[in-house]
Amino acid sequence: MLCSLVPIETELYDVLGAKDLHPDKNLNDPEAIEKFQELAAAYELLSDPDAREAYDSFGMSGIGGRGPGGAGGMNEEDFFAQFFGSGPQFGFGFGPGMGGGGKRTKGQDSVIPYEVTLEDLYNGKSVKMMMEKEIVCGTCKGSGAKGSAKPRKCAKCEGKGWTHVQTQIAPSRLGTSRAVCPDCEGHGEKLREKDRCKKCKGDKTVKEKTRQEIFVEQGMSDGQRIVLAGAGDQEPGVPAGDVIFVLKAHPHKSFERSGNDLLTTVKITLSEAVLGFNRILVNHLDGRGLHVSSPPGKVVSAGSSIVLRGEGMPTYKSPDMRGDLYVVLDIEMPDEQWMKSIDRPALEALLPPKKADVEPKPQVVDEVPYEESDMVEVRARSFPAGSDFFDQVFASQFGEGADDDAWEDDEDEDGAEPECRTQ
Repeated sequence: MLCSLVPIETELYDVLGAKDLHPDKNLNDPEAIEKFQELAAAYELLSDPDAREAYDSFGMSGIGGRGPGGAGGMNEEDFFAQFFGSGPQFGFGFGPGMGGGGKRTKGQDSVIPYEVTLEDLYNGKSVKMMMEKEIVCGTCKGSGAKGSAKPRKCAKCEGKGWTHVQTQIAPSRLGTSRAVCPDCEGHGEKLREKDRCKKCKGDKTVKEKTRQEIFVEQGMSDGQRIVLAGAGDQEPGVPAGDVIFVLKAHPHKSFERSGNDLLTTVKITLSEAVLGFNRILVNHLDGRGLHVSSPPGKVVSAGSSIVLRGEGMPTYKSPDMRGDLYVVLDIEMPDEQWMKSIDRPALEALLPPKKADVEPKPQVVDEVPYEESDMVEVRARSFPAGSDFFDQVFASQFGEGADDDAWEDDEDEDGAEPECRTQ
């Protein structure tokens, strides 16, 4: 059997991935509503097994001759019932004329990003701010009308709040669906200009500035939400939505967070590595200095790390419980200027002896010039993160069994690899 590869047309299936374009979520986005209409037409077509088989085999040319009703005769109520599970009362929620089943029970929420530092998340913070929101007009009580004036039925949509629109999905194929009425904005009725409330101009709501206070609690994390229930914009007939602040944490110059643990890097001198140290090692996020003494006779090797128990992040809702602080000790070697000022023979006598040639000694020996390089750049270029060599290097720096997942923030969704930053 001979097989040939042909491109598969998937346009209609791609359109069906647009469920987030439902008009409920895109009241003021004409492009989204138009895409949603295309979705309805695509669903209608693909619901017919014969049309679907023709489309899978030949693309749009296979079903180009079919009329608007050819896809099994599915009407819009059936489409919404199957795709959204909403039954025949599938109202978009644009207004009273769009169907009782879709009437919203709550106003729209307002989501606001709020930037915080690691210090804010460690110590907690109270923030007061002025916010502007929509409130129901006190003059007309949310009716939008002046005095006892009443709105009239919209002539364009005949009070339904929606109109039929047709969208071309192929050269000889039209899809029909519903769209919010542009004249009455989905309400099914409208006020005459002279009957509108003078304060809100018929909009039913007016803007008001309010003072709000939010509390960034100790131990909160990047991406966590602070919800002010009922503080959102008001609309007539439904409870106000919420105001939701989403925390966005800035990277810190010295600390890296992993859940309730912290990681930092501290430089120590060669003398401290060999003879020990007894000093303030870390300036913490609350301003405290952490004094640490190394055990007598302890020699610190490059890349060693220590843990300071209970000096990590406070636990959210239980701030007395804290994670740990891991400190990577980076040995700062003396510079050439210092080497020029010392008695080299005396220093050499104090230091361990130099190593001999490698064993077994090779038969051929070449003289190779000494040249400095940037090994970090070489590793990044030649051995990217995730490679076996990278994993071995990471284990040698932070101990056996260490991996990049060990320092991935529990709340971090992008899996970004943390850095060790220097104090």
